[in-house]
Amino acid sequence: MSRKPEILNKTLVAESRLFAIEALELRFSNGEERIFERFRHRGQGAVMIAPLLDDDTILLIREYAAGLNSYELTLPKGLIDPGETETEAGNRELMEEVGYGANSISIITSLATAPGYMGHRVTLLLAQDLYEQRLSGDEPEEIEVVPWSLSDLPGLFARDDISDARTIAALYIIREMVYNGK
Repeated sequence: MSRKPEILNKTLVAESRLFAIEALELRFSNGEERIFERFRHRGQGAVMIAPLLDDDTILLIREYAAGLNSYELTLPKGLIDPGETETEAGNRELMEEVGYGANSISIITSLATAPGYMGHRVTLLLAQDLYEQRLSGDEPEEIEVVPWSLSDLPGLFARDDISDARTIAALYIIREMVYNGK
């Protein structure tokens, strides 16, 4: 197994309200030096919640995705606020975006979208034993909740309005867990 490269220097290249880009000057174990750029991780992290209404029904949301300039089906997600645990953040986001709370929330895994240039992971949570509870959030418009059958993922993925790789991976992970009783 290779040793991680030595970080010789970090330089802030650009910064906005949401993103910071830094250049990393690296020296690899063979002596080669390169500069890599990455989105720097900020904040407390983020969560993505897979809310199960029952053993076959997952609750998706349709919300505006600025990067694609379209409305996309996805799982509810959001940033972890200072002082919150991952499960507390997940339950809050679930109440804000879906209108349900969960009596049971489990940490499943963590997912990275583009680890080659993004220092960001999202923690996937499974929310079960749901109850109706709405909190107001920071969304600019009401989010549509779309129940979907885990047994019909092929039908979901045939649609044009679902493309988030984290959501697709999470749905396969959750379906396997539910169907295999894990």
